[in-house]
Amino acid sequence: MHDIYEVDCEQVRDLLFLEYGEFLHKRGQKFTDFDMIRKEIEDETDRITGQNKGISPIPINLRIFSPNVLNLTLIDLPGLTKVPVGDQPPDIEHQIREMLLTYISRETCLVLAVTPAN
Repeated sequence: MHDIYEVDCEQVRDLLFLEYGEFLHKRGQKFTDFDMIRKEIEDETDRITGQNKGISPIPINLRIFSPNVLNLTLIDLPGLTKVPVGDQPPDIEHQIREMLLTYISRETCLVLAVTPAN
């Protein structure tokens, strides 16, 4: 004998197509509002680096769950700079360069350099 469960098709559809983000530092908390994801990234960045343009090698891990995205890892690294701003140390260029080389020297890395078009 088989048990028969009543299934709500709309609930199943919502579960299959639910898009959300989950941070490693807030494990189990699902963010369905992508504006809140953006704010959490900003808040966690400020917590780790301070509010004056600091950098840190500590990653902020975010997983996006969606049927509409590819399974890949993106790493957003700071851009190169020569002039310290805010509370950045005088050797900020060297620190950023070392951080970048840690990632871009990997054989499986595809570098996407973004520059403003304005």
